[in-house]
Amino acid sequence: MDQRSQPALGAVHGEAALIRAVGTFALTAAVINVIIGGGIFRMPASLSSQVGLAAPLALIAGAIAIIPIALCFSAVGSRVSATGGPYTYLTATFGQFAGFIAGALMWISNITSSAGVAAALSEQVANLVPSLAGPVPRAMVITGVYAVLFALNAFGVKLGARAIVALATLKLTPLFLLAAIGIWFVDWSQVSFSLGAVPSWTALGASMALVMFAYSGMETALVPSGELRDPSRNVPRATVAAILLVVLLYLGLQIVGQGVLGLGLGKSPVPVADTAAALWEPARVVFLVTACISMTGFLMGNLLGTSRLVYALGRDGYLPRVFGRVSESHRVPINALIAHAVPAWILAIAGSFDTLALISGGAICLVYGLVSLSAWRAQRTDMRERENVTPFLLPGGAFIPALAVVSMVLIVFTLTKKEFAAIGIALAVLVAIYAGLHWHRRGRA
Repeated sequence: MDQRSQPALGAVHGEAALIRAVGTFALTAAVINVIIGGGIFRMPASLSSQVGLAAPLALIAGAIAIIPIALCFSAVGSRVSATGGPYTYLTATFGQFAGFIAGALMWISNITSSAGVAAALSEQVANLVPSLAGPVPRAMVITGVYAVLFALNAFGVKLGARAIVALATLKLTPLFLLAAIGIWFVDWSQVSFSLGAVPSWTALGASMALVMFAYSGMETALVPSGELRDPSRNVPRATVAAILLVVLLYLGLQIVGQGVLGLGLGKSPVPVADTAAALWEPARVVFLVTACISMTGFLMGNLLGTSRLVYALGRDGYLPRVFGRVSESHRVPINALIAHAVPAWILAIAGSFDTLALISGGAICLVYGLVSLSAWRAQRTDMRERENVTPFLLPGGAFIPALAVVSMVLIVFTLTKKEFAAIGIALAVLVAIYAGLHWHRRGRA
């Protein structure tokens, strides 16, 4: 049952308790912050080692796959303004079961991606300050990062949104400068846009899973729809603008890295910093610091967005009701913040980026496919949460959602048997949880 129907709790419970304070600029920054986290500082080396000179083709192929997804998010997000993102979209279009699966998959993906990036952040810090490389200092760094980010989120969405804008500015400025300046020093013999330069279709397919993980994040930034001003206008503008900027930045850094470092790019543990150092040695430290800021920005956006997802699941009774409450002082879902931050903190201390990214990437492709179907159905039925708004329309009817779904299916089928097994087990567990909660609610009724 939707808690919005209980006016007695309206002051601190349900959608009406949230403040619509996030505009287009802040939402664009939030999407960029979540997407450009740890992946951009690993991507150039990983793609170079997998696809060689043709690595830019993988980024272009990923853009072809992600842009229809962004359009689908824009279409359905302009029609549904309640907090929850994909969870709310799927519930509105296909019912409670589909919504629960989407929400639970997103939560699993976001916990593991947050933990993975936090683990990578500790490595960047250790490169800057070697004395922090040991297990205990590493755990202290991770603990300190989560404590600060939790505090920023706990004091209200306005403060969290301002912090996101500041972090986006700090990390994007040096990255765009590196791409803009470095392009003049590229050895174009180290870069190819020819399919003939691809080592194999298997290599290209495997690189796509990595590219999609790097491009993912819009779904988390769009979860706090209940705190957006004019979602029908701001969601399409922010989503498309952010994706285009991200694709251009990734492509620029890949080309500059290959053109400056050549074959050495694939062997570099910190490819962006090493690329900058090849142009100007002192820049290496600057970009190590930028990596730390970027990853912190990712964690900030991840915590802001995912806590609202947990809030929505609690609001609608799929998790304990306590997660659907917001604080009286700052109107923030504190319990939902704790529910997301604590397991991510534990996994970050215990795990590594590569292991955690495996689970996150597979789950998010499934979520993207579901959201694309949701966008198709919402437009087909002309679903509108509010009648006085004009939603974003997908041109071509079912073509863009179909293209998005096919792209996600093709990428999922590049996963190994072990990855398929992990996703299958997770889905089985989620279905069991849903059945248990459904039985419990019927019993109480």
